[in-house]
Amino acid sequence: MTHRFGRRHLLTSAAGMAVASLVGCDPRPPGSEGKHLVSLWFAYGGKNREVLQSLVDKFNAGQPEVFVHATFQGDYFEALAKLRTAVAASAGPTMSHVVGEVIPYLHEARVLEPLNDYPGAGSLDLVDALAQSGTYIGGRDKPLVGLPFNRSTPIMYVNGDLLRDARVPIPATWDELERASVELTRREPGGRVSTYGFECPISWWFWVALVGQAGGTVMRPDGYPELGGEAGVQAIEHWQRMVHKTHSMRPPPGRDYNAWEVTNQDFLAGRAAIIVTSTAFLRYLEANANFPVVGAPLTADKQKAVPTGGTFFVMLRSAPDDDKRAAWKFLTWMMQPAQTIAWATGTGYMPVANDAVAQLRQSGYYEKSPNDAVAMSQLAYAQPWPWAPNLFRVQRECVEPRLEEAVLGPRDARTVMQEARAAALADR
Repeated sequence: MTHRFGRRHLLTSAAGMAVASLVGCDPRPPGSEGKHLVSLWFAYGGKNREVLQSLVDKFNAGQPEVFVHATFQGDYFEALAKLRTAVAASAGPTMSHVVGEVIPYLHEARVLEPLNDYPGAGSLDLVDALAQSGTYIGGRDKPLVGLPFNRSTPIMYVNGDLLRDARVPIPATWDELERASVELTRREPGGRVSTYGFECPISWWFWVALVGQAGGTVMRPDGYPELGGEAGVQAIEHWQRMVHKTHSMRPPPGRDYNAWEVTNQDFLAGRAAIIVTSTAFLRYLEANANFPVVGAPLTADKQKAVPTGGTFFVMLRSAPDDDKRAAWKFLTWMMQPAQTIAWATGTGYMPVANDAVAQLRQSGYYEKSPNDAVAMSQLAYAQPWPWAPNLFRVQRECVEPRLEEAVLGPRDARTVMQEARAAALADR
């Protein structure tokens, strides 16, 4: 089997030289004198960036041996493209974090450092659904190459004021969501929509959630791209009905995280009554909304289902051994309850340590923060990903672009899924 990887995301050799130059010439940051300096590349900005940097600063100040130099590399996909280019140029960082769908490919490509034999690796008490063991089918049988970091699920956010005023209950099924989106949509004279009942990025992760809810599987454990079968078609048609038949769903413009940001802003501005996006934005939405933000489970069709998302910490196999030993101290420190709690409560991502979850429950945190409790409760319906090296390529090259064609076109959902499957099978 030939494994390609994101051909559209390859950087030029000039960009690779720029990355290598940047890594090679980076001066020692203040405060690192006398400590073993290791590099961490990270993605995302805003509040999440601030919380991560505060944790890195706390680690650096709390012990005399290791200094972690954290540098921002853009959004997930920009950071991943830079990482691949840096690895090819032998100029990669000691550690980074990468989206979960790419872990199997990077492992099979022998890019990632196996972590099983590092001290304490076997005793890390991690939430199974968020750790490598439960995130992937057969994940516990593979060498440990990723530690959970900013892990999340899709979640439904509701404008409490708008639903109260319209006397619309929070929907629990697809049919209820389609009806609620119509009832919540507001039009001005002339027909212009001032508030859409529903908004969701037309994107892979949210489509995968719908596929699971309709009873389908995106990919078999052996990597065969089922793409949901009939469920994959039904997922697209669910969106199509709200976008084109009832005109009650706004598909946000832009791609990847640009579309996610538009969704957030439309929700905060009252232009969307219900949205589906990531738990990662929980703190941001709560802090910036002038209305009650109510978190709710995703709607179900045949069953309840959510995919997990976000990233894992990884170390690069090519890094010097002493750098990897130093980096391991930081990674295991980040897996401890105190850091997990600080990260989760400061952002909206999910706590990855079992002890952290227990402490939050015992402290009454989830009673005071019910939206966080909803996010955690959804893990009972988390569906694992296949350990398939072609998973990320199927996402980025075969499905993601065609979702827009299907929903925005619109195009026949069955035909689009057949084309996506044919593309996914092209180089198996």
